[in-house]
Amino acid sequence: MKYNKKNNAILLLEDGTVFYGFGAGFSGIATGELCFNTGMTGYQEVFTDPSYYGQLMITTNAHIGNYGIHSDEAESDDIKISGLICKNFNLNFSRTSAESDLNNFFIKSNKVVISDIDTRSVVRHIRDKGAMNAIISNTSTDISELKEILKSVPSMEGLELCSKVSTKESYFVGTKESNFKVAVLDLGIKKNILSCLTERNCYLQVFPMNTSFAEINKWSPDGFFLSNGPGDPATMPDVLKTVKEMTNDGKPLFGICLGHQMLALSEGIRTYKMHNGHRGINHPVQNLENGKSEVTSQNHGFGISAEDVNANKNIKVTHINLNDDTIEGISLNHKNCFSVQYHPESSPGPHDSRYLFDSFVERMHKFKD
Repeated sequence: MKYNKKNNAILLLEDGTVFYGFGAGFSGIATGELCFNTGMTGYQEVFTDPSYYGQLMITTNAHIGNYGIHSDEAESDDIKISGLICKNFNLNFSRTSAESDLNNFFIKSNKVVISDIDTRSVVRHIRDKGAMNAIISNTSTDISELKEILKSVPSMEGLELCSKVSTKESYFVGTKESNFKVAVLDLGIKKNILSCLTERNCYLQVFPMNTSFAEINKWSPDGFFLSNGPGDPATMPDVLKTVKEMTNDGKPLFGICLGHQMLALSEGIRTYKMHNGHRGINHPVQNLENGKSEVTSQNHGFGISAEDVNANKNIKVTHINLNDDTIEGISLNHKNCFSVQYHPESSPGPHDSRYLFDSFVERMHKFKD
């Protein structure tokens, strides 16, 4: 279908709030939890990030699609958001190196778009009311029909989604001649995380989320990596068992985002659903170990309990969010493990935090020595 102003579309929120706009992308209906991203660039990386699986994305930047898409900028094989809600959806693009326009990208991925929405109003609404489910449609504007469909959409809290995006078969990334072997547990890995590791002389084997520790350890890795991913971290007992075995092994372990939450859970730290979460490329974080601040890329709707962390003498808080003081990084005093809640690969975003990959490599170097 072609984007045209005669194609009325609708956004219906769980609390009954309604917004009208115009349709683009694939013709159909999409549901999911509403979330908003404040980044002014990097929309392709955001839309293809597996951590966004099951969510309807609101982009607060006014112009989306203006520089087209390029295959090098995809974080996974296709679009992972459930659908897009934006202000201006551009059919044309200005970048000469772009391979296609965003509208065709959405059509090929069977993903629905609704544009010409007052996104500031929507964001203010869920910022105050909290994250909630919603439905978008560019085929039907029958509110009664859409309300019935929306009733069947499950809450993100208690929802396991990693199995929807994790690899089904293990695979290798990098070269065998690299200095370090890293076992990656794929909970919804982004391609640029793998690149940040291979650029640091690491050879990777990426394992499906349900792989046992015994199977992973057969490869004799020098370290373990826990990836980002979607859904509620408290819904994966088998993964938690594997993580506990990894942390007890003695080899270095590094976790990002959902991997950070799984590391915390393995030490008895509770996770919780945040009011809205953090999603964008300009979140300020302070490194408590050196006092420096970082501008970070973030995408998470769950956090770890500060109360539990502060009561646990085995856990050291290494990073905090300067907007709301939530915990952004931890290190285990009694184990060779550390993690951060944000995305140091920063794709998109500033590269202030990529030193964390160097820290992981340094830990592996010391362990091997």
